[in-house]
Amino acid sequence: MENYEGKILDGRYEIRETIGIGGMAVVYKAYDNIDDRIVAVKILKDEFLANEEFRRRFKNESKAIAVLSHPNIVKVYDVSYGDRLQYIVMEYVEGITLKEYIQQQGKIDIKEAVHFTTQILRALQHAHDKGIVHRDVKPQNIMLLRNGTVKVTDFGIARFSRSETRTMSESAIGSVHYISPEQARGDITDDKADIYSVGVVMYEMVTGQLPFQSDNTVSVAIMQLQTNPKRPSEINNSIPIGLEQIILRAMRKSPAERYQSVAEMLLAIDEFKRNPSVRFDYNYFVDDEPTKYVKHTEDYRNQMHDREIQNENNYNDEEEIRNRSIPIITGIVVGLVVVIALVFGLLLFTGFFDSGKIEVPNFVNMNYYLEIENNAAYKDYKFKVEQEQSSSYESGIVFKQNPSKGQKISKNSEITLYVASNTTKTVVPDVVGRTFSDARDIMSAAGLKVYPVLEYSTTEEYGTVIRTTPEKDAEVDNGTTITLVIANDEDENATDVPNIVGWSLENARGMLESVGLTLDENITKEDSDKEYGIVIRQSISDKKVPKGTKISVVISSGIPAATEAKISVKLPDLGSGVDGNIKVYLDNVIVSELSDKIVLLNGKAYNFSVQGSGSNKTLEVFVDGNKIYDCIIDFTKNPSAISSVHTYDYDSSNKKAFVPDVMGYTKSKAVQSIKSAGFPNIEIIEEITNDPEKNNVVYSQQPEHSLFTKYLLSTPIAIYVYRYPAEEPSQQEQQ
Repeated sequence: MENYEGKILDGRYEIRETIGIGGMAVVYKAYDNIDDRIVAVKILKDEFLANEEFRRRFKNESKAIAVLSHPNIVKVYDVSYGDRLQYIVMEYVEGITLKEYIQQQGKIDIKEAVHFTTQILRALQHAHDKGIVHRDVKPQNIMLLRNGTVKVTDFGIARFSRSETRTMSESAIGSVHYISPEQARGDITDDKADIYSVGVVMYEMVTGQLPFQSDNTVSVAIMQLQTNPKRPSEINNSIPIGLEQIILRAMRKSPAERYQSVAEMLLAIDEFKRNPSVRFDYNYFVDDEPTKYVKHTEDYRNQMHDREIQNENNYNDEEEIRNRSIPIITGIVVGLVVVIALVFGLLLFTGFFDSGKIEVPNFVNMNYYLEIENNAAYKDYKFKVEQEQSSSYESGIVFKQNPSKGQKISKNSEITLYVASNTTKTVVPDVVGRTFSDARDIMSAAGLKVYPVLEYSTTEEYGTVIRTTPEKDAEVDNGTTITLVIANDEDENATDVPNIVGWSLENARGMLESVGLTLDENITKEDSDKEYGIVIRQSISDKKVPKGTKISVVISSGIPAATEAKISVKLPDLGSGVDGNIKVYLDNVIVSELSDKIVLLNGKAYNFSVQGSGSNKTLEVFVDGNKIYDCIIDFTKNPSAISSVHTYDYDSSNKKAFVPDVMGYTKSKAVQSIKSAGFPNIEIIEEITNDPEKNNVVYSQQPEHSLFTKYLLSTPIAIYVYRYPAEEPSQQEQQ
């Protein structure tokens, strides 16, 4: 893997240092010289660039990840899809990983662990709502800021390489402790895999230990599949029962026995926060099936080899029989094939097979009441439901269908679904207006299961039931799952507006459409140092809006904007009579109209204006060759933005000036005149006189005044003053 430290990517991102190395990528701290900010740049390792499928998925998934906008998710600013280099530019977060924090603390306080978990789940809920499953939730991918805010990073990277999720290797050792059993088996995963991983993270936070530990990656994976973890309270007896129940339910081996959504887990945690002594009606580690063992890879390999040998022997036996009959039936077969092909082609040409036909989907193992009934996806199908008693299937599950999957039928043709039913019937209780926990308990007492769904509401209190499906008083089978619609204070039907600043117009349009928003085609152009067509401003950002909302944008004209910056510089204070030569430079080019001017170095402000274009322009001010001021100017903003201001001490050691003529001045006036000229070192020499009219008058100075000679300001100046009478000077005169 090439080291990119010290290099500049695409003329924009200055790579400064390595801050993390993962299995697939290296993360660097970098400076974005266009947007003037520190960012994190994740560069994919070279070996992944050779995989065309990986590159395609990386490009597609990166666009999806970029639309995630949540306070608990690290923002993605930019993505590059180059042939030789692919990288993601992300928000740079000042903090440590949750893994580092756990290692520092040993184990985390219960309240703090719940606080962190809530933020992690909110981030995952946002991603799941956008159709993105993390698949690699672990403390190493969770950043912890100083203020206690959590930010989840690395969204979607595991998803990019799903073609490789069916194998376990040493490269997975950083994640194998947190992956779900279905991931360890190589099965297709959904959002419940993230819930399992959150459970492991919670386990580690409150106990300071991982639930499954071994030096061997495969051993850990097998434990994920077969072994139940030690109860957290056996390690840390201060863990409340309710919290332990939440952790262990999230870590159930079967996805069907876990929380079925992040929303359900959030509701349970919310209930625990309100009542830390709560106990849930969860049961753990009850295994009604025989123990299953994961065979070693070599066992599978041997079985496959035996099957291949058996197939080959069968093939050789059949081959001899076929050779005898081939000459006899060849002519018949050829003739039949020709006739059938002609008839089939004619029917295919006329659309005989497809006219008005639709294919029957697979409904087996689906819940008729939750997944099929009133589902718009099946509006072209007509169903006949036959309920049959069954102890093998959960009530409401389709266990047989007619016609079967894949058959072609006419629209509105009847499909018979055989739905499992229990003998015991029950009436759905009225739980509208109750809290989720109360409603769940009432449903459980009635022999019913619940599935919570959050729905935005401005009138109902958060966490209360808005309605149920089936509705109250409906007669259903005992054990039926009832959908509880729970009031949420976040509008799930609204969508977050992605940050499209810095993206091309085409990419911005795609990002908006991917979340149900539209781009306002009335596009405004504005001068900017960005490339033509790059979005430099958007009308709405960082908030939720109804789907279909139009977002207006301002794009760059490709012409750098020219604005005026007003500068105020404090000059050195060397005296009212000392002057200096000033020069002004903008990006190392002298500004002639502001330079070679003579200014008094009297400590006052020197004000001037400078015009320019572009951003990150350096302005420097020199006096007599000494730099006294510099700053950074962004001319793309109006008014220009001034930042990084620095002032510098003026070196007067080599500064020269004319010595003023103070002959005939009074002593005080002479001292003031010499100091104003910039000479601070003054020596007063008095001589007694009998002439009262000469009292306090300067009669000589050294060095003398000259219009042709300048002296260093550090030169001592001596003045000779008469004094009358010959007595000692009074205290007032001494002063």
